[in-house]
Amino acid sequence: QVQLVESGGGLVQPGGSLRLSCTTSGIIFSICAVGWYRQAPGKQRELVAAITNTGLTNYADSVKGRFTISRDNAKNTLYLQMDSLKPEETAVYYCNVARVQPGRRTEYWGQGTQVTVSS
Repeated sequence: QVQLVESGGGLVQPGGSLRLSCTTSGIIFSICAVGWYRQAPGKQRELVAAITNTGLTNYADSVKGRFTISRDNAKNTLYLQMDSLKPEETAVYYCNVARVQPGRRTEYWGQGTQVTVSS
């Protein structure tokens, strides 16, 4: 059974940093595209950052230069380093794993971890 578990969220002051982790099991992690999404209260879930199995990255414009996505295939783990956090980035952050094959795309989601940026 596929399981994704996020951790590392919490309360941080504006300008502070957090590192999120997503541990996975039940999938061939190394061949999957993976990413982080976030959803603030009353807003649509949005892509924060993604990284393919080949190492290509994609970031939301609002986080470029401040966030870094990385993966450790040996540990089946995805990370998101978040620096210079802003209050408006308070949200639940979700891990996403996608297996892309010809003619199909299968996605899995974690339960999310709360990030609160406040003084």
